[in-house]
Amino acid sequence: MNASELHYPVMLREAMEFLNVRADGNYIDATAGAGGHAEQILRVLDGGQGKLLAIDRDPQALSIVRERLGDHRGKLILMQGNFSDICGLHAESTLPPVDGILADLGLSSMQLEDAERGFSFNLPGPLDMRMGGGELTAGEIVNRAPERELADLIFKFGEERHSRRIARAIVKARPIRSTTELAQVVMRAIPSRAGLHHLHPATRTFMALRLVVNRELENLQSFLSGFPDILAPGGRSVVISFHSLEDRLVKHAFLGLQHEGRMRVLTKHVVRPTPEEIQENPRSRSAKLRAAEKLESA
Repeated sequence: MNASELHYPVMLREAMEFLNVRADGNYIDATAGAGGHAEQILRVLDGGQGKLLAIDRDPQALSIVRERLGDHRGKLILMQGNFSDICGLHAESTLPPVDGILADLGLSSMQLEDAERGFSFNLPGPLDMRMGGGELTAGEIVNRAPERELADLIFKFGEERHSRRIARAIVKARPIRSTTELAQVVMRAIPSRAGLHHLHPATRTFMALRLVVNRELENLQSFLSGFPDILAPGGRSVVISFHSLEDRLVKHAFLGLQHEGRMRVLTKHVVRPTPEEIQENPRSRSAKLRAAEKLESA
């Protein structure tokens, strides 16, 4: 499998439309993943003087981007780091204020399909879930957290209404060593008539663990606080989220910046994938896109 087959860039057409990429502009892909969005931006930049700073906290992802987009080296700046430090990374790149920033908050297919990363409940692997180093693993939370703390985090970050039943079952089943073992424990804990429809019963529990392990909501808040400072007047920010808690943070941040007179919200309502995209890439079904533009006077 080559790099281009590892990742479907979600809502690519919509993201490019809202970024309004120009050949002479400078842009940041703050969560490059396998480089699907970055590749499309670079195709436009190849016609002018613009540059793209591609950032990811995952060294494996950056290696794939480097291999996949090596032909664009004159236009591409690669940096390992967390998008929460968007201002520091931008300063290090020496780029001027940028004309667009994209942040796709989802996991790439390559991460989900690598069993050793521990993100998937369908593939047997260690309970890791770390995106780029760090101390805490999902296994440590699952096997060490007190039952009440475990239930609270599954409820808060996974919005799982059966969190207490799941936490009780996890504690009873300890030690839990693998992703598939955890998924089985969660499935047995949830009533068969729970009305999950298309969701696997373990989806929300795995989501909660991933968010906590990688401090994703904290990182998103830091990003949302910092990105306006490095946008040029008229520059745009596009954020694609996959979780209602993430989308809520983005929505409130954009509206707050609009109220302060710093930005204009471009998406009156959240933008979702087309039925055709969902059919082609089912993982896109929960994606939500929001965009905002920095005002000339800000």
